Amino acid sequence: MIGLQPEGAKKPTMRAYSIASPAWDEKLDFYSIKVPDGPLTSHLQKIRAGDKIILAKKSVGTLVLDALLPGKRLYMFSTGTGLAPFASLIRDPETYERYEKVILTHTCRQEAELSYGLRLTRDLKNTPLVGKMIGDRFLHVASLTRENYPLTGRITKLIRTGALFENADTPPFNPGEDRVMICGSMDMINDTRSIIENFGLMEGSNSSPAEFVVEKAFAA
Repeated sequence: MIGLQPEGAKKPTMRAYSIASPAWDEKLDFYSIKVPDGPLTSHLQKIRAGDKIILAKKSVGTLVLDALLPGKRLYMFSTGTGLAPFASLIRDPETYERYEKVILTHTCRQEAELSYGLRLTRDLKNTPLVGKMIGDRFLHVASLTRENYPLTGRITKLIRTGALFENADTPPFNPGEDRVMICGSMDMINDTRSIIENFGLMEGSNSSPAEFVVEKAFAA
């Protein structure tokens, strides 16, 4: 949780944000859009170097590797700022120690919204600790829903039509080999969860690892 207490406010405004920086980094990065009238982002977008923000003492979240069983491939499905937790995980050596192939998907409305993810993944092979581990084991699949692009459509469409598997050069989901993490809007999470459950994948947790997990905290 991060927050601010605007001047004159009786209490701080706090929201859940995923940490985008890897666990080994000495600084914390957060990825957010600018919402003009957002309770927090309308103020957060105006901070400058040296300003203070409020940071919760303990981080929580459901997108953790320990909630997944061992497998061969790890899919990370994201929309918009839902990319943030995966920005951390794709730079974590443990991700590549656990899985042979890591496929990150990022779906946005307009091409400009893909810029952070494209820049991040372009530089991935130069990232400390994981750069030499990656080789051809990482794939970034980007798609748009409101502009022309090489790949268009929601992730649910890409799964149903097989376009995802064609672009990733992977077979359809197999509960014995594939693991999935999902982060985005509630509609996206619910729709994608329903599809992958039809492939036989089950939702996991820290106490009961399984084939997929979803993020359950949201920023506003």
